[in-house]
Amino acid sequence: MKTRHKKLILIGVAVIGLGVVATLVLNAFRSNLVFFFTPTQVVKGEAPLDRAFRVGGLVENGSLRREPDGVTAHFRITDTAQTIPVTYKGLLPDLFKEGKGVVAQGRLNNSEFVADQVLAKHDENYMPPEAASALEKAQKTQKTLVLPQEGK
Repeated sequence: MKTRHKKLILIGVAVIGLGVVATLVLNAFRSNLVFFFTPTQVVKGEAPLDRAFRVGGLVENGSLRREPDGVTAHFRITDTAQTIPVTYKGLLPDLFKEGKGVVAQGRLNNSEFVADQVLAKHDENYMPPEAASALEKAQKTQKTLVLPQEGK
């Protein structure tokens, strides 16, 4: 074989190898990609039914209920416009409280979100950017829907 043919074969094998590696990396990236949704988006059906995703907002006041096993917790996450029920089996973070920001990762099971991970905000001023913007949008929408009462 000529040197030119050897170089072409080597280049071809390298291109095929890079293509295989790129395909494997992109496939792994896509399978581990987790999107963020608000309770309003979940209620509207915009969240995937067959994949894990994150939902975030505020833990609704008075919604936290623990089962006797001490591990399973039920609560509701709200963006002030819509609310979604969440079930989580595991230890909740120390900063998890009603009325505070939270992001839960898991899957939708019928109309209930089954979380496999719960993240609570870590200080007074921080909230994930997605959750903060979702709450802001929901509050603006809610304000435009409220009509002023006449005669008061």
